[in-house]
Amino acid sequence: MAETTATQKVQGRRKEVVGEVVSNRMHKTIVVQVTRKKSHPFYGRVIARHKKFYAHDEKNEAHVGDFVRIEETRPLSKLKRWKLKDIIRKAALLPEASVDAAS
Repeated sequence: MAETTATQKVQGRRKEVVGEVVSNRMHKTIVVQVTRKKSHPFYGRVIARHKKFYAHDEKNEAHVGDFVRIEETRPLSKLKRWKLKDIIRKAALLPEASVDAAS
């Protein structure tokens, strides 16, 4: 008798990238710019390549300037294929400029 072995399909790991939030003006959506540095194949100089990803931010917790980790997911809209996994570093808040009324 032929014995059938059940082969389990191992689900691939979801891609994760780290980038900086450049926009959070949309509701539950952030735009993350990922910078990848690569050596030029002939000249050897390091070149920075940038790409923007639209990511789902359920709680609207990421702000411009934050460094975040995003994870690949199913298509959520026309452009969104990523979701916010965690915030690595919050942006430093700039102190408000004091305005003197006497001047």
